[in-house]
Amino acid sequence: MANRTAHLAYIEETGAVAQAGPLLDQNGEMVGSLIILDVEDMAAGEAWAANDPYNKAGLFEAVELITWKKVVG
Repeated sequence: MANRTAHLAYIEETGAVAQAGPLLDQNGEMVGSLIILDVEDMAAGEAWAANDPYNKAGLFEAVELITWKKVVG
């Protein structure tokens, strides 16, 4: 929670986040996060993730970036 304000400000400042939210287990407990970025390429996504205040604070056990093609919506 100590980094939440900086994380949300980063999201707002960069304008790269299309959608985001927690991943939940069967009991509704948070088990991760999903962030969908609208960026030019993987390098831009990697840079965004590297500069996220949550990542800089070491809050993630792992970060996986996957290219996704929007087809519906």
